[in-house]
Amino acid sequence: MKTIFDPAAREAFMGRINLLTKDHTAQWGKMSVYQMAKHCTIWNNWILGTKHGVYKQGLLGLIFGQWALKGIVKNDDPMKKNMPSGNAFLTKEKEGDLAFQKKTWIEQVSQYEHFSNPAFIHDFFGKMDTDEIGILVYKHFDHHLRQFNV
Repeated sequence: MKTIFDPAAREAFMGRINLLTKDHTAQWGKMSVYQMAKHCTIWNNWILGTKHGVYKQGLLGLIFGQWALKGIVKNDDPMKKNMPSGNAFLTKEKEGDLAFQKKTWIEQVSQYEHFSNPAFIHDFFGKMDTDEIGILVYKHFDHHLRQFNV
């Protein structure tokens, strides 16, 4: 399975992130390239544990989360288009400092080399093991970079 914990995968993501420009447009969804990059940096802060509130799984996640997670991490198929995102990971600003968001995102990608966040509980999927987190992060990054044809 492809995972963010593979050094070659991290290097490839850093290269793909560097290719993003303000001229990229989404192939699906409503985010601008800036919004997508900011979404990924906010999301990474949560996964990495650098800026998080309380980790808590929601009610729907308690019912369906583990079942949905197994569907995502069972193979290398990409995430489906137009997957929902929690409001905590979105920004309303359509434009901003894309260079700063790219730099931050790349720095965060490198932090997965030494990932340790035992307190992490996904708001929908619930408690995840490290392998599941690695696959989910890989698929999330790939999903958004493909969204912008990178």
